[in-house]
Amino acid sequence: MKRIMLFAALLLCTLSVEAARPKAKHVIFIGPDGVASEAIRKSVVLDKMPNVKMMMEQGAYTLGKRSVMPSASAINWASIFMGLPTEQHGYNNWNSDKPVIPAVLDNGRGMPPTIYTLIREQRPTAETGCLYNWNGIGPLIDTTCISWQVYDPCYHGSAPYSFDAYVEKAVQYILEKKPVFFTFYIGETDSAGHKYGWESDGYYESLAQADKAVGAILQAARDAGIFDDTIFVFSSDHGGSGKGHGKLQMAHLETPFVLYGKNIRKGYVLDFPMMQYDLPATIAYALGVKIPEGWRGVPMAKMFK
Repeated sequence: MKRIMLFAALLLCTLSVEAARPKAKHVIFIGPDGVASEAIRKSVVLDKMPNVKMMMEQGAYTLGKRSVMPSASAINWASIFMGLPTEQHGYNNWNSDKPVIPAVLDNGRGMPPTIYTLIREQRPTAETGCLYNWNGIGPLIDTTCISWQVYDPCYHGSAPYSFDAYVEKAVQYILEKKPVFFTFYIGETDSAGHKYGWESDGYYESLAQADKAVGAILQAARDAGIFDDTIFVFSSDHGGSGKGHGKLQMAHLETPFVLYGKNIRKGYVLDFPMMQYDLPATIAYALGVKIPEGWRGVPMAKMFK
């Protein structure tokens, strides 16, 4: 009997790292920087975000996803793409562009395998993309494994800054390429927090602008004919208070995680602790991609049907 139980336990461990059946053909990850759950909990703020509000009501979410420490951008975006905590991926500075200590996993290019690495290795022909307007994202995504990656700071010569033009670039990519996985990063929300404060009207207005971008992405998926076979992710890297972040405070550490679309439970609030590095594991699970044994992230499978 003991041998049977041991065999069953070993089998379970083996299956835990095997790829699940895909939950959807496409995953689109909308990642605004610096979005605090503290703000989303305020109904007056959420009412300014009708698209995100709809995704929460018609999908699954948690406002308790916890950032890794310290709650700074590069550190947390590393965890978002690499499935590891700070002490294991080694990116420990605000603007880290490489591990300061050897990472526990290495993809052969001096960094841990990212969600893009996994997709390229397991599904070599899959179209993947990443559009970002903060240059700190580039060193964290393993650009050698991405079909289309563009850093666009939204400044074009003497032309004025245009967030609308930046969003349109994401829309056109979805329409033309119908990516299997696409990350659309938005830096404006973090900039507004630093400029106006995380509890300010200026910051809340930036959340409203980000929500309009969410609406444009949803519509692009509809127009591209992939909406019904897509899972949409809305999440962030850290929160903040005053005009800063990085402190050991819940306002800095808690960020929203929202799933919406095919095979996602409707109106479900996650009752399970979630960490930043669980995010890429959940994306991998959604796409049916095998997760490395060394990743610490686990899929939030309870959010799926």
